[in-house]
Parts: sequence; structure tokens; C-alpha cells
Amino acid sequence: MPSSLATPAVFSGLQPAVVWAHFATLCRIPRASKHEALLRDELLAWALGKGLHGEVDGVGNLLIRKPATAGREHSPGVILQAHLDMVCQKNGDSAHDFLRDPIVPVLDDGWLVADKTTLGADNGVGVALILAVLDSEDIAHGPIEALLTIDEEAGMGGARGLASGALQGRLMLNLDTEEWGEFYLGCAGGLDVNVERPGRSVSVAEGHQGWEITLHGLRGGHSGVDIHEERGNAIKLLVRVLRHLEQDFPLRLAALRGGTARNALPREASASFTLRAGMGNALVARVAELQLLLRSELLGVDDALVLDVSPCAVSTVLTAEEQAVWLSTLHAAPHGVRRMSRQVPGVVETSNNLGMVDLHPNGGSCNFMVRSLLDSGSAALADEIVSLWGLSGTVASRDGYYPGWTPNPSSALLKTCQAVYKRNFGADSSVQVIHAGLECGIIGAKYPGLDIVSFGPTIRGAHAPGERVEVASVARCWRLLTAILAELR
Repeated sequence: MPSSLATPAVFSGLQPAVVWAHFATLCRIPRASKHEALLRDELLAWALGKGLHGEVDGVGNLLIRKPATAGREHSPGVILQAHLDMVCQKNGDSAHDFLRDPIVPVLDDGWLVADKTTLGADNGVGVALILAVLDSEDIAHGPIEALLTIDEEAGMGGARGLASGALQGRLMLNLDTEEWGEFYLGCAGGLDVNVERPGRSVSVAEGHQGWEITLHGLRGGHSGVDIHEERGNAIKLLVRVLRHLEQDFPLRLAALRGGTARNALPREASASFTLRAGMGNALVARVAELQLLLRSELLGVDDALVLDVSPCAVSTVLTAEEQAVWLSTLHAAPHGVRRMSRQVPGVVETSNNLGMVDLHPNGGSCNFMVRSLLDSGSAALADEIVSLWGLSGTVASRDGYYPGWTPNPSSALLKTCQAVYKRNFGADSSVQVIHAGLECGIIGAKYPGLDIVSFGPTIRGAHAPGERVEVASVARCWRLLTAILAELR
């Protein structure tokens, strides 16, 4: 039973204790996307041990039902929804293994943080809040269905595979947003563009020496939430560096790798290549100049950027033609905000993230994650990217489309949430639309008429090492969630 296991000292004294005890379980058990089974199975056993109904559906989502408390049997059924998986990002000097090692959080001035890895507060705190509702005996509520999905961060596979007849409730509280005091009523949809191109290696020319450049020190972040801040993209920046170096040196590219998650802004990238022997001093000096240039351009945003250069072993390189295709196309490929919304001021309408690249002499691949509040917007931008790669005969395919969540300003559930918030906290809440993707759009499409509202605690730096959650906002979320459940009669 998660809440009865020994809780690490960092959680001692944090309130509400029942929420943090469950979050400690989520930190203890690895839960990378597509590797949620160990956690899911433990939570299922825990639920069954409490006498709750629990089941795993055909794609691996966990559904737990809890009956209404006495006298609330005729209250409307409420679906509480969050996802089990987390984005796994770490600093280059971290030996953390996300498939084996527990997350090790620390307290820092009222925030719970993981210094060198992601914390998994996205969406672990939402899961912990739901488990606490299932665990508690002293809160009033109608029938509860807890839907804990898998694979949200790697393509929303759990929500996609959810059967249309699995849920009975007509109200849903999604607990996967990251700004306390805001209720979310809509989100972007999107799709992926996946690029694959074969190659042919050639041997290193006689008298040439191998070198490696690594770009690191960027902040990274969530490719939906942080895309408008114009933080550095390690892949795009390193490609630009290589293009500069091509003008000064007879550079022959051997490999280019960057990014580890489609929905995270790439923080690090590296490239190996060859130059004629004896050009090392000139290379080091030019790289130092480029580092100063990039730092000045990213001043106040990502000016901790570092370019390291060192000798390395290289046995084969790309052909000159393949090098030209990859560096030119990656350099020309879009990344970042394409358009701001005219309907929702201050919110990004359409964007894309060049999130991963893996290039070697025998071929390569890269991924673009496209988002938009308009389905036509994401389709148009994806088509531009596919067309760009098509100029060189490169295969680029669209995959993983998911619909946006269309706002319903007349939502009765929203009005209840706003009233409860004001009564409990003495202030008005705000209503937002988020550029990040939530599962609400997919689930809502499967259950027409489902009334959905999303909220959550304050989380900073999701999808990047140093991710943190404000402890006090978690307590406020618990107070709000239990008050909403009691209000819904």
C-alpha cells in the first residue's frame, strides 16, 4: 500500500501528508513513458487491497472506481484523470537511470525539486492527488472514477486507446496543468513529423583528425509551455555552428545527436567531424568566438550556453552530398512559435519543436512536434516541414495526430469550480487555454458532452532537470479538489 510505506525524510512534515505519501511512491518507482507497468501494477494491487474496483484496460490504462460516500449515492459521477508517465531528462553529468533509479527530490525554499533530473511533478502530483481521494475516508463525494493513463508524454497512447464505453461519469477533472489559480478549458492539438533518411558512409581522408563539439548549458523546458520564451534549441544552434565552421574549414561530418524527448526543448547536442591535421588551434579559437556570439544573442534567456571542443576518434563520415542535405535542411527547418492566437490573447496558436536528431554516416532521423489550437494550423505547418524535406527526396511522415480541446465557456462544471475557489480562497480565479497538449481533447472526443475542467499546482521547469513544484500550492489544490467534490451534488 503506497501510503503505508516508509516515506523519505524530504517529505516529513509536508501537508497534506496523504498526498505526499503517494507522491513518494511515484518517486520511488520508475515510470518512464512506455514503462509504467511496475507502478501501475503496484497501484492496482493497492486499490484492490482497499476493496476498490480496479482494472487495466486493453492498452494499459489503470481505472479505479470508488463508491460514493453515504448519502451521496445520487450525486453526479466524477472522473479524476491524470497520467502515470513522466518526461525523463537529466543533466549530462548525471548517472541517473530512469528505468531503475528512484527520483531523489530535495526541499528548496518551499519548493520540491530534483536538481539534476526531472522531478515528475508533471503529472505525478496530479496522480498523487487522485490517489489521496481514493485513500481518504473523511471527504464527501459522489461516485469516483480514477483514470490514470499511460504514455501521455510519448504520444498520448493511453488516451488514444481508451475505449469509448469505459467511463460512466459525465464530469471530468483533469489534474495536469501547472499554474495554481487558473482553470483550463482548452488546449492545443498536434501531431509529429518523423524524418528518416538512409546514408552511405565513406572512410576518413588520409591526414584528417577527428573532433567533437558539444553544446550544453541551455535551460530546456516544455515544448508547449515554454516555447514562447525563445529559449535556445541545442540542435538548431549546433547546426548553425557547424554551418559557420564549414565556411572556414574543410569539415566532414561524422555524427550529430541532440535532444532526448519530442516534447522537451533540446538542452544538449553533440557533433563529431574531421579536419585536416594541424587545424586544431584555429578550430578551438573559432568555436570560442561562436560561443561568445551565441551567448550575446541569448542574453537573459540562455546565456549559460557552453561549446566544448576536443579530439575524438572518427572512422567514417557522411558523404559530402549527405552532409549538405542534413545541415542545410536542419538549418532551414522551422522551430518555435509560428503564430500567436488572435482569439485568445497572449496564447501561442501554432508552434513546432525540433526535439530530437540522430545522424550518423549510414543514415539518420529527426522529429518535429507540431502543436496548434487550430487543427488546420498544425496540418499546414506539418505539411511545410514534410515539403521541405521532400526537396531532397527525404521521407518525412506525419504521425500521432491528436485533436485539440475546444473551450466550452458555458461549462457548468467550470462555474462550480470558480464558485468553490472564490469561497475557499477569497479571490477570483482565471480561465485559460494552454498551448501544451492535454488528454482532455482526446477523451472528450470519445465521450461527447463530457464536461471537463483542468487545474493543478504551480510547477516550474517541467520537462527539464530542475523541475520543481511549489509545496504550498499542492496543499491548496487538495483543499480545492475536495471542496469541489463535496459541492457536486
